[in-house]
Amino acid sequence: MPVKKPLRKSDSWRRAKLAWKRLVGREPRLKPDLDVPMERLGDWWLCLELVREGQRAYSFGVGEDVGFDLALIQARKVDVFAFDPTPNSIAWLQTQELPVQFHFFPWAVAERDGCLFLYPRIKGDGSPSRVMYTIVAEPEARDDGIEVTARSLPSIMASLGHELVDILKMDIEGAEYGVLEGMLHSPLRPTQLLLEFHHRFPGLTVAGTLHTIDRLRQAGYGLAHISSSGREFTFILTASLDVSGATRSR
Repeated sequence: MPVKKPLRKSDSWRRAKLAWKRLVGREPRLKPDLDVPMERLGDWWLCLELVREGQRAYSFGVGEDVGFDLALIQARKVDVFAFDPTPNSIAWLQTQELPVQFHFFPWAVAERDGCLFLYPRIKGDGSPSRVMYTIVAEPEARDDGIEVTARSLPSIMASLGHELVDILKMDIEGAEYGVLEGMLHSPLRPTQLLLEFHHRFPGLTVAGTLHTIDRLRQAGYGLAHISSSGREFTFILTASLDVSGATRSR
């Protein structure tokens, strides 16, 4: 009997599905390193105690959802710089009424400056998505992708005249591994990282995600939260907890 759609979207169903995927090795077996108060904004979790008015957030991968960005602005009046190079997202944002703290740029982020060819995700019915694109071609993908200009994180910051980023959120469909590796080779250390890992995509592996998480831990980040689907992760720079006085260990 097929599972009804409302149940498939419930946290209890997602946790049960995550437990099964961990059992068969499709998702990494991980537990948070930190015990800090977390709050949900949109579809993401972060420690709001560490966020102050006037801080700066980079939000990579808009799609058709700015729920997190708007909630963050409402909660703390953070300046959100959002990025997405895909035509549908650009057109959709032009129809939205957005606060002055929301700044949008039609740029892709990558490990280095250059061009990226993005393939549309293939939906369950076999048709290409209008919203989600990835650097990884699925077996059913056709040659109807798009080429976009990409910039590295340091290049984007230099273009915008920024030296610091307090919150870095990335849902960039497989490109996160290279971007994070580039960040770890730079002085940039955002206080909070909100990441979706895409090891379910062809050519990407759970082992690759675990390696990246290990690199983040070596750089001073602790895992603070894993979503019920097991896809979204929040990392906090542990040195920031020493300053704030928040609980930092399990």
